[in-house]
Amino acid sequence: MDSKTPIARFENVGLRYGLGPEVLQDVSFSLKPGSFHFLVGPSGAGKSSLLKLMYLAMRPSRGLVHLFGHDIQTATRDELPALRRSIGVVFQDYRLLDHLSTFDNVALPLRVANVKEQDIKRHVEELLAWVGLKDHMHARPPTLSGGQKQRVSIARAVISRPKLLMADEPTGNVDDRMGFRLMHLFEELNKLGTTIVVATHNEAMVTKLGHPVMRIQSGGLTVTPGARAEGLLQGLS
Repeated sequence: MDSKTPIARFENVGLRYGLGPEVLQDVSFSLKPGSFHFLVGPSGAGKSSLLKLMYLAMRPSRGLVHLFGHDIQTATRDELPALRRSIGVVFQDYRLLDHLSTFDNVALPLRVANVKEQDIKRHVEELLAWVGLKDHMHARPPTLSGGQKQRVSIARAVISRPKLLMADEPTGNVDDRMGFRLMHLFEELNKLGTTIVVATHNEAMVTKLGHPVMRIQSGGLTVTPGARAEGLLQGLS
């Protein structure tokens, strides 16, 4: 995959559940490598469904979906795991494992990839310090606040440096200041080259941060350019 190949490309994609009506209709867009988009729309508009298509939890009912230059409809079973390893997901409900420590939750993707334990220790400790959880490394999720759990979820999603990161309402359970601090983490990862899509209901944050917006309405999608507000996040780290 070269630097000009879109990270994700959808062409006239439709999605329906069972025999019901289409929840996504003729959705077409392309994400450039290193881009940052917000995904917005009313509840039930199809934001989570679109994300599921992008992180390969579902396949479209019709249309073409390309990820990292691969047509997912024709990708073999052997190719799909490698594609999924290039994707990070921050879920709205965190999906942490309560019996594991913060460290072990974040380390899980690296252990699945058979990374050496000494390298895991170094990378996880560095990342937990970066997200402000160095002092909670051995804590388990039930003892953490909502904002702390969200940062663990983010750390787990980014530990393997994914090419594409998606976050579903990552600031929905925290106050505005914590929300901006979490967005700062995404900003920093984006600067390292990761393509990012953040689904959110927080229109005020979308406006302030000024990234391009993908808007789902009545099953269709439109993309509008952003007016980037430089320096807005300074002092929030």
